[in-house]
Amino acid sequence: MTDNFSGCTFLITGASRGIGKAIAVRLGEEGANVAVCARSMDENPKLPGTLPETVEAVEAVGGNALAIQLDVRDDEQVNVAIEKCVAHFGGLDGVICNAGALYIAPFSFTSMKRFDLVHQVNVRATYATIQAALPHLHKSDRGRVLVICPPVSMNPKWLAGTTAYTISKYGMSVLVGGLAAELVGDEIGVNGLWPATTIDTAAVRYNEALGGEEMANRSRKPSIVADAALHILSQSSDCTGRFFIDEEALAEAGITDLEQYSVTPGGPLQPDFYV
Repeated sequence: MTDNFSGCTFLITGASRGIGKAIAVRLGEEGANVAVCARSMDENPKLPGTLPETVEAVEAVGGNALAIQLDVRDDEQVNVAIEKCVAHFGGLDGVICNAGALYIAPFSFTSMKRFDLVHQVNVRATYATIQAALPHLHKSDRGRVLVICPPVSMNPKWLAGTTAYTISKYGMSVLVGGLAAELVGDEIGVNGLWPATTIDTAAVRYNEALGGEEMANRSRKPSIVADAALHILSQSSDCTGRFFIDEEALAEAGITDLEQYSVTPGGPLQPDFYV
């Protein structure tokens, strides 16, 4: 286990807001270099959060940050993003694959266009990002991969009405398990992380179909996932192939009072769909 992130470099996808931004800021607090990637370089009237704002937040807590505009569906852009990160910071120690597309609908109402979108952004882009980063992670003495994906369960209650999305998220989980097995002995830890409750992100707060503001008020703050991520990334490379729930990771870190993470302290919490 190591708690010294000073000088380490991480690349995070989906980092203009929400969980990705929170992880970037948390790593910045520990003195890490962070390449933050997303499509949102400029302000979006519909959604808060831009990469320059994430950079500012990281630098405000003592970290170093680089904004890289990236559509994770574009392989060339992915490769360029990795190379920009390495050129700017001199290497790459970890990748956090957080970018995701959310689409919840029954099978009959999920068009192939929507099916393709969730698979391109979720599983394919995760695969491409890790593949592009892997040669550089091999050069690091603390290579880490962290994917925001759920533990796999074939219980029908996790599948009905969400089949396309669930296939894509479980694809990310299979990637974690497979890559962890392939890299045993290479000193690269590969793990998954998923929240126990819904998280107050734009995908929840600005999506009335998911509950909107009401659901957001029953959620936890993105900082709980960020603190859990920090614990996982601090483990030795022997910690690999695991699927952490944020509460479990924090318990390992000795953090059991989770009230600080609630959007509404003392209020009811909404369990996450896959937990």
